Amino acid sequence: MSDLFTVLKDKVAGKDRKIVFPEGLDERILSAASRLAEEKVLTPILVGNVNDIQQKASELNVSLEGIEIYDPNNYAEMDELVASFVERRKGKATEEDARQILKDVNYFGTMLVYTKKADGLVSGAAHSTADTVRPALQIIKTKEGVRKTSGVFIMVRGDEKYVFADCAINISPDSQDLAEIAIESAKTAQMFDIEPRVAMLSFSTKGSAKSPETEKVVKALELAKERAPELVIDGEFQFDAAFVPSVAKKKAPDSPIQGDANVFIFPSLEAGNIGYKIAQRLGNFEAVGPILQGLNAPVNDLSRGCNEEDVYKLALITAAQSL
Repeated sequence: MSDLFTVLKDKVAGKDRKIVFPEGLDERILSAASRLAEEKVLTPILVGNVNDIQQKASELNVSLEGIEIYDPNNYAEMDELVASFVERRKGKATEEDARQILKDVNYFGTMLVYTKKADGLVSGAAHSTADTVRPALQIIKTKEGVRKTSGVFIMVRGDEKYVFADCAINISPDSQDLAEIAIESAKTAQMFDIEPRVAMLSFSTKGSAKSPETEKVVKALELAKERAPELVIDGEFQFDAAFVPSVAKKKAPDSPIQGDANVFIFPSLEAGNIGYKIAQRLGNFEAVGPILQGLNAPVNDLSRGCNEEDVYKLALITAAQSL
């Protein structure tokens, strides 16, 4: 396990975090949950039929000691969840609707987080991103002052750690969105012991080209500085001007960032998604994420192609976000 996750594990251990896994029958989830419980890093909550999960665990020869199992079809405090859901949806769901909706494992798990019976949620091993994120947006919602959630990747190679955003959620962010993403990404960086130095990326450096696309980034920089004046942030930058000191000296000699940025805010999902995959495939970086940010409580989405190690790591991240 890389130093990145050793740091997270040390942060989380002993903090009594509970993370809910709606896909309790998935063998990758079961194996990772068993490992987390055995190491006493956090308390996993598996969602599903108790007998089915016990049988599956037996088949896989994994221990369920230290794991809690909740069945939406036989949950003692369901009335409380139903009432909380109806109140939260403010007329958009009746009690009858709520009882039906909360049979869905992701909605059920999200309500456990909302009612503070769990500290965060990890799903997506067998569900789409929409299935994971939709309940979170409807129930947990974004933090005050944040309009939208966003998705970041922590790019890791040896001792190198960088934050790339938004690579997962917002297709065409406007200036206010980009400012929010920059501020939230800086907070995420700090969680990983990265002292944030934020670069707002574009195809232009400091006015070398002008277009609506570059002006959007310039405006985002102004908004971010207004909202977080303590943040080390600058732009607009081409990537080389943000990352290579010799290029920064030529293209942006007066910038507080001199080729030493470690948080990179891409102007669109298109750019961010392509950028992180290039770093991953050509640069041999490990791409950890996507990590969802801006929510009132942490909810994170696995890839359906994930493995046990991915589940374990994302659970650590989710627990750390809840601190």
